[in-house]
Amino acid sequence: MAADHVEDLLRTLAPQVLGVLARRFGDFDAAEDAVQEALLAAALHWPGDGVPDHPRGWLIQAAARRLTDAHRSDEARARRELAVFAEPAGAEVPDEDDTLTLLFLCCHPALTPASAIALTLRAVGGLTTAEIAGAFLVPEATMAQRISRAKGKIKASGVPFRLPADDERAARLKPVLHVLYLVFNEGYTSSAGTSLHRTELSGEAIRLARLLHGVLPEDGEVTGLLALMLLVDARRPARTGPDGDLVPLADQDRALWDRSLIREGVSLATAALSAGPAGEYGLQAAIAASHDIALRAQDTDWPRILALYQRLDTSADNPMVTLNRAIATAMVHGPATGLDLLATLDERLAGHYRLDAVRAHLLERAGETAAAIRCYEAAAARTTNAPERRYLTVRAARLRADQP
Repeated sequence: MAADHVEDLLRTLAPQVLGVLARRFGDFDAAEDAVQEALLAAALHWPGDGVPDHPRGWLIQAAARRLTDAHRSDEARARRELAVFAEPAGAEVPDEDDTLTLLFLCCHPALTPASAIALTLRAVGGLTTAEIAGAFLVPEATMAQRISRAKGKIKASGVPFRLPADDERAARLKPVLHVLYLVFNEGYTSSAGTSLHRTELSGEAIRLARLLHGVLPEDGEVTGLLALMLLVDARRPARTGPDGDLVPLADQDRALWDRSLIREGVSLATAALSAGPAGEYGLQAAIAASHDIALRAQDTDWPRILALYQRLDTSADNPMVTLNRAIATAMVHGPATGLDLLATLDERLAGHYRLDAVRAHLLERAGETAAAIRCYEAAAARTTNAPERRYLTVRAARLRADQP
């Protein structure tokens, strides 16, 4: 198997293996170290030797041996070894989804929401510390300290490795949903690298959201988040051209959109809005559904989308929501009105490439070509994703070429 395919497989299996080891040994920090060693061993040997028949079981056995060796002087060594080696070497472990339990563990109430999200992105989502730092707009060293402190707090809390009871679950649900949302977004538009998508991350976020929905099928926000992911992921086949370059929503071939995901997503979005007062994810799912049911870009119901963004903007203090609301405002009331709304974000999103990119788009629509070029070039200089950078650079070059 090629090295890149092995890397994808290991990224998918890592949180599952960590969940098993954390449950079995009760030491999250030590389990993470052991899993990293097992992943390294697999990355070195599998491309040449071949992937074992039961790769998840192989990783669990390898990491468990490392943990057992590390605890060899502990009085409980014999009990641990009996538990670990009672299974045949390399056997597949029963399909208990410890990943979902790990997700709730990382969102322990002893942690601040920011720390819980960072730790879960690292342990469950498989993101690097640098990628998480980029998502939070903080230095990498700061994020490394935050993750380290979070792991220490979980270890000190002595919380058992199990799904929380109903009353505990409600307290942890909001950060869990936010984590899944961030993992999906990182997979749908990678914060760095040569590819627009990281499907192993968006796919894992959808898998976990489905599991969570199975546990809490009546929760409107859980349903709304799953709907949002499916409706957005349905467009992925049309988001890049044959060369991997970004294709904006208005220019996508909608025949390539996954209609089965759209049908499922619309059904779930409808259920989310029927479950009670619309929450953040239910409203975003309704917006995504409005885009997906339009067979052509010109058929998009922008007044409805603007109304939904206005509701969302009043309930969520999120500058990215306001940024998207500015686009909808421009589509309904003209680019000048959208640009006025963008001006309110200059301090909150200072230096963020998406503010420059949206401003460039609206300036282009307003006929302010020179200003649009400057903003496209500023956005291209600030993004760390290669396909986005190429798209923004090409937009600026085309406008420059069209100038008299």
